[in-house]
Amino acid sequence: MANGFWLAACTSALILAVVAPQARTQESFCQAPNGQDGHPGTRGLDGRTGQKGDVGEPGRSGRSIGVHGPKGDPGEPGVPGIPGNLGFRGPDGPHGPPGEAGDQGPKGQVGNVMHQARAAFSASRRSPEPNGNVVVFDHIITNQDNGYSGLRGVFTCKDPGYYYFSFQVVSAGNLCLGLAHSGTKVATFCDDNSDGLLQVNSGGSVLRLAAGDTVWLESDPAAGNKVYEGSEADSVFNGFLLFPSSV
Repeated sequence: MANGFWLAACTSALILAVVAPQARTQESFCQAPNGQDGHPGTRGLDGRTGQKGDVGEPGRSGRSIGVHGPKGDPGEPGVPGIPGNLGFRGPDGPHGPPGEAGDQGPKGQVGNVMHQARAAFSASRRSPEPNGNVVVFDHIITNQDNGYSGLRGVFTCKDPGYYYFSFQVVSAGNLCLGLAHSGTKVATFCDDNSDGLLQVNSGGSVLRLAAGDTVWLESDPAAGNKVYEGSEADSVFNGFLLFPSSV
């Protein structure tokens, strides 16, 4: 009934508007009442993912306004590392004070002179074979331990220690003799005999020898080398061990 009435009213209004448009002073259109809200529609599909934007400028660092907390406790020790390379040797330190004297050792056994080395020799010249500048004493008088060679005129040490060597060489002219220790001349003895008479050139020395050392008497050819070769007098070379050592 209400709808019929609204339709009739609108029709009358339209007729009046057509017949007398000039006389209309007010809005003559009819407006229906607002309808009720419809039901919500279904959710639409998600759109495509957009492109990644550009990286923005870094922001300014902010000032810390927090309160510093107390210092924490030390952590547990870590695993020991691999040893480093060996460094250079440092300088030697100063000598320490002497240590305390040790206990006295047991008393040694009484020595037997028969068990000690007793090297000794004595030789004279008769008809020696030449051996360079070495004065050879070919006739053996004493040769304890066979350390002296009458063929070479050389003594070879077997037992280290201190030895005494001496000689008396008859000359018929100028003569210089040297006592040689393993090739090094340690003492020289010269005699001037311009008259050509027989006289003795003598000398001696104490030498410290190690096993294998050699000792001989040699002449200096520049001095004339006038060793007497006759039978009226003998030339003698001697040597013996004074006492052994730990050389």
